[in-house]
Amino acid sequence: MSDPASTQYGSHRALLALNRRVLVIDDNAAIHEDFRKVLNGLPSDEDAVLDLLEAEVLGGNAAPATPQFELDTALQGQEGVRMAQAALDGGHPYALAFVDMRMPPGWDGVETIENLWKVDPSLQVVICSAHSDYEWNEVVARLNYSDKLLVLRKPFEPIEVQQCASALCQKWHNERMVRSQVKSLEKMVAARTRGLEAANQQLRHMATHDILTGLPNRALLEDRLGQAMAQAQRDRQSFAVLVCDLDRFKLVNDSMGHHAGDLFLQEIARRLVSCVREGDTLARQGGDEFVFVLRPPGGDEDAEAVAQRAQQALAAPMRIDGIDIHTSASFGVAVYPRDGERVEILFANADSAMYHAKQNGSGMRRFATTMGDTATHRLRLESELHQALTASQFELHFQPKVDIATGTIRSAEALLRWRHPQRGLVPPADFIPVVEETGQIGPIGNWVLQQACRQARAWRDAGLPQIRVAVNISAVQFHQPGLVDSVCRALQEADLDPRSLEIELTESCVMTNAEESIEILEEFSRMGVLVSVDDFGTGYSSMSYLRRFPIDKLKIDKTFVAGMGTHSDDASIVQAIVSLAHGLRLKVVAEGVETAAQLAALKEMGCDQYQGYYFSGAVPAEDFEKLLRLQSVARAEAESPNLDETWSKLTALRRIVVPGK
Repeated sequence: MSDPASTQYGSHRALLALNRRVLVIDDNAAIHEDFRKVLNGLPSDEDAVLDLLEAEVLGGNAAPATPQFELDTALQGQEGVRMAQAALDGGHPYALAFVDMRMPPGWDGVETIENLWKVDPSLQVVICSAHSDYEWNEVVARLNYSDKLLVLRKPFEPIEVQQCASALCQKWHNERMVRSQVKSLEKMVAARTRGLEAANQQLRHMATHDILTGLPNRALLEDRLGQAMAQAQRDRQSFAVLVCDLDRFKLVNDSMGHHAGDLFLQEIARRLVSCVREGDTLARQGGDEFVFVLRPPGGDEDAEAVAQRAQQALAAPMRIDGIDIHTSASFGVAVYPRDGERVEILFANADSAMYHAKQNGSGMRRFATTMGDTATHRLRLESELHQALTASQFELHFQPKVDIATGTIRSAEALLRWRHPQRGLVPPADFIPVVEETGQIGPIGNWVLQQACRQARAWRDAGLPQIRVAVNISAVQFHQPGLVDSVCRALQEADLDPRSLEIELTESCVMTNAEESIEILEEFSRMGVLVSVDDFGTGYSSMSYLRRFPIDKLKIDKTFVAGMGTHSDDASIVQAIVSLAHGLRLKVVAEGVETAAQLAALKEMGCDQYQGYYFSGAVPAEDFEKLLRLQSVARAEAESPNLDETWSKLTALRRIVVPGK
């Protein structure tokens, strides 16, 4: 097998070599010999030989050697044309042909030249004749005034033949070099043109498609939607737009990293593509939002069928970085022209329906006119939340955590409240999800940490019993860089003992990327900060990981506490959690305690602490301070107070401080 580099070098070297192959076509064989003598540079007589010998023996300059040519001859034009064809086919074409004008009984010179150029258009030609049946102007005109043609009249001098041969061979060589360069440039231009076309095609694709998933992007989506509207309007048909938003994607992205989030979205896109029909469009609008444009005709029923297929496709867990992730999605439907006759209105209404489905956990909702008010309210809420922190509209309320054995307040859970200047206290369920979705959880979460630490220090400076303050950390905030530094800074600014701070995390939060969670929790443990796992029993904790987590408390979710009196399974679950926690040397806190029966049952099970409306809801800092002062008075009044009476006194105070709760 030949080496391409050596082949290319050989071709280049052959191209550089000057072609001196000459064809003589004349019906007189004696003329052939004359050409050989002239073009091969042979001495024509003995004197020339003696001159050469003299120059060699006696010194001096001999006449310069004439160029050597490779000469072939033919007696007739037909024979010469066959020889030119054979030379061309063999890869050794002639550079020049000397052609006689009159060669009976065959072709004359002009006809011979015409046929030579049909075979080899590059061949240089010299007409050699003493007379002609044509005028020279007519001959040149018949041969199209070619620049490859010269006329040499007989009789001619040898130098004329030599000069013609040298010049025309060089001309043939130069033309070949030029053609080769042009061909090379044409190939280069063609290759670059193909490259530019491919690059332009890629740029056009990138301009209209999402880079991550390969789906149409918003620009192409709006174009497809415009086409669907034009078709529907022309044919008086309807069609549906289905907006799909993933549930809890932000948790995956923030807790496992953007790479895992990208893999997650790519898998989602692959599954959703399988749900569309031919002619439908599935696009990624951005983030975790996808949009289906269902081809006309169609309506709510088509959208519901696609949504059901999508929900089934998303039901199977996705394994990302060794973790099985379960996901679901919320869908909103708007139908053209019923729910909007313009692109932006149709999008907005489908989006409103989707948010309504997400808030109500219904999976899919059709757009209704009342949803427009909901969407407007949400937009206004987002806008006002951006101003709430700087306008000092946030405040902390504190809910006591009470020791079941002694009835004393052991710690307080700090809970964020938003006191709106017009609407008063906004329920946390209305604004906390918006804070997380809009990315404000970072600065607001840091504010909560700082305020809770300052308040704990203020109570300590006021001479009140030292209690611990618990702060909820969302999954988004927990997996953001710099959380440990934020906690350290809050403690230092308040000059608070780290043992007076408790961090509360949900079970699903710590189990997402468990190894990273362990590293963060170990840093808190080394600082002296306590850690509680909130809503325990509602997630998917692994017992092997639970043993490794440096945590201090488990908080039983209020749904299990609420069901203890009516569902034996809930009571069994609570008892199991208490036994598990104590087996791991952890404290147990029950949430949502509202009745004396619930408290008695928890006491019998050995639960350590509780919180809930039976003792007190979350109250402002000044009211919580009153609870602490009353507890100090109760301790001073009796060395061994009756537990029920202690709870009763504190509960009575709660009713005074927080009427109606």
